Amino acid sequence: MEGKLPARVRWHYLAALLPAGLFALLGANLPATAGGQIWNWQVDWVAGLGATLGLRLDGLSMLFGLVITAVGTLVTVYSGAYIGGHRNTGRYQILLQSFMVAMLGLVLADNLILLFIFWELTTFTSFLLIGFEHDRTDARESARQALFVTGAGGLAMLAGFILIGQAAGSYSLTEVLTHGNRLTRDPRYPIILVLVLAGAFTKSAQFPFHFWLPNAMTAPTPISAFLHSATMVKAGIYLLARLHPVMSGPPAWTTTLTLFGAVTALTGAIMAFGQTDLKRILAYTTLMALGMLTLFLGGTHTAALVAAMTFFLVHALYKSALFLVVGILDHETGTRRLDAVRGLRRPMPWTAAAALAAALSMAGFPLFFGFVGKEIMYDGALSMDFLPGPVTVVAVAANTLMTAVAGILFVRPFLGRLDAAGTAIHEAPPPLFGGPLLLGGTGILFGIIPGWVSRWLIQPAVHAMGQDGSPVTLSLFHGLSLPLLLSIITLTVGVGCYLSRHTLARLVFQGTRVWPLPLESAYQGVLRGILGIGRWQTRWLQNGSLHRYLFVIIAAFVGLSTWALAAGGQWPAPGGIPELALREWLLVGLEAAAVVAVVMTRTRLVAISGLGVVGAGLALIFLIFGAPDVALTQLMVETLTVIIVAVILLRLPDLRSRECGDRPVRIADGLLALAAGTAVAVMLINATAAPLDRGVTAFYEQQSLVAAHGRNIVNVILVDFRALDTLGEITVVALAGLSAFALIRRERNGRGGPWER
Repeated sequence: MEGKLPARVRWHYLAALLPAGLFALLGANLPATAGGQIWNWQVDWVAGLGATLGLRLDGLSMLFGLVITAVGTLVTVYSGAYIGGHRNTGRYQILLQSFMVAMLGLVLADNLILLFIFWELTTFTSFLLIGFEHDRTDARESARQALFVTGAGGLAMLAGFILIGQAAGSYSLTEVLTHGNRLTRDPRYPIILVLVLAGAFTKSAQFPFHFWLPNAMTAPTPISAFLHSATMVKAGIYLLARLHPVMSGPPAWTTTLTLFGAVTALTGAIMAFGQTDLKRILAYTTLMALGMLTLFLGGTHTAALVAAMTFFLVHALYKSALFLVVGILDHETGTRRLDAVRGLRRPMPWTAAAALAAALSMAGFPLFFGFVGKEIMYDGALSMDFLPGPVTVVAVAANTLMTAVAGILFVRPFLGRLDAAGTAIHEAPPPLFGGPLLLGGTGILFGIIPGWVSRWLIQPAVHAMGQDGSPVTLSLFHGLSLPLLLSIITLTVGVGCYLSRHTLARLVFQGTRVWPLPLESAYQGVLRGILGIGRWQTRWLQNGSLHRYLFVIIAAFVGLSTWALAAGGQWPAPGGIPELALREWLLVGLEAAAVVAVVMTRTRLVAISGLGVVGAGLALIFLIFGAPDVALTQLMVETLTVIIVAVILLRLPDLRSRECGDRPVRIADGLLALAAGTAVAVMLINATAAPLDRGVTAFYEQQSLVAAHGRNIVNVILVDFRALDTLGEITVVALAGLSAFALIRRERNGRGGPWER
């Protein structure tokens, strides 16, 4: 690729105006949120359900929002050059911006239901982005896996949100956050905790749901940089941080987050050594970061929360930069394999500079923001409520391995002698290396001015998590302390791990063979089980037989209605024969005779005619009891139905066929029909025997003329109060009429006639 971009792809950079504009809008409100101000905007949505379209901007949502829009802007510009020649670039940009807006809506939502909607929008759009290259089998499989795992967790989270709304009396986050420890004292708290953590753990790839994240690396590299380092996988972290003020404290919260976070962090750090694909290495180091963030959010002290928010920002900067650097290597060299690239610092000096800055921040070298974050992490680990000693050991071990991985990510691709085959490699265009260079430079800048970062970004976020108003101070040098000593040990041992990287890689490879983690196999087993159940029920319930379909539907109705009547003890008391006029008795006799004719006949024409008589009899019943408009509708629909049924049934198997004509089948059908009729009769008797509530009737009597300007209450209900329902009914009738017309016209022209051609 030449240094100058084709003119046909430049228009894609206009898409960057959206995230850039949102970043500027958030930045304009940064002084207010830094001062503790909370901006709320709400409008009623579904008032009856307590659902509102509400947005909340405080220190926590500001921090996440700035990261989302800043990285989104850089990734959008980067993407224009990275996939500018792809035939589906327009679709890619639409999906990318849709995901960005959904993610921003998630962190700004002030209503639990609205948060869930944005949560699922990120799941759906990420599914489309991971599977963007849908002609590849691995991309489709990875996208489905991410969708199933995170989607299932999202549904569990929705159930948890409903319980939170019931316990707190509101779905508004602003109101929920004012209830203090009301949730933790609720007897449903353990269930709420499990459901909420299911959503957070699946989204943020915590053990044992971590396997989907490395597999999602089939997505284009800009997508991995945006979704899997700075945004989507941080959604679960945001949820834990947002609900921290009202759900933290009990041992169940602290223990669960600490243990699962520690296991995830160690798993990611160790597994990174067994990879040769640069993106998979970054994916496993992302698992390490997500585990550490979850671990620190299990704490209740300010130091632990400061560590979580600081490391969130540190990780977003260096990991996004490294993902984009890997994308440049893949774009310019055609490979992401660690053993296939070497000595690229000379032909790609700007990319090498970006990679060096990001790697040094990842390793935690002094003067870099990663160094500040590492000391804060150790300070937070020492202040943990649950097992502070082991937690500190886990933090040191994970960061030590990350230091070695940072060396692997920079030294092997960029240092050493350039291969002869690499002489044709040249630097990427500025839109590609500009983003990672800016992110790496920001890591240096934030390391030099950590006090500004703590005042404007970290402190407001920590205060929004329910901590007291005590100041939060980040510094490049806190003096001689235990965290500083641990940082020195981390760098020293990390260098030793880098020098022993080949031995560690062999140990990891052999260890996974001896003791593999069968989590993905378990997922595949569950998936196979679901597909097996689907095949079984398709074979037995959806085998193409209309007769079986009707039998199963009616049998389910009879069984459920009988169970409901028996559970409620609502069997009607026996009564006498009702007093009916002679014409009504004649009508009952006509209906009964028509039903007998339908059941007993062997001729389709007689059966269809009998059904028509039954429908016409119902129309007469409506007419006798004072509903002429309903009677007219029934008669018209019945006439049209008879015509359609007459055309269709004449093409079905003969009544004497094996499926419909065997004596056992007819006996079973007759018994089922009798049971269904009895169930309907019992429900009608119960309904008519109960006291009549005229509340709805009175409402329509009062509002029909005043609100709808109509004196015919039935017409007003159909046309005004139930307008959409009536529109649907009209649509159904119109489609039925068109279907009848098509069938009749086709019969008239015959097969192969002008109409069919």
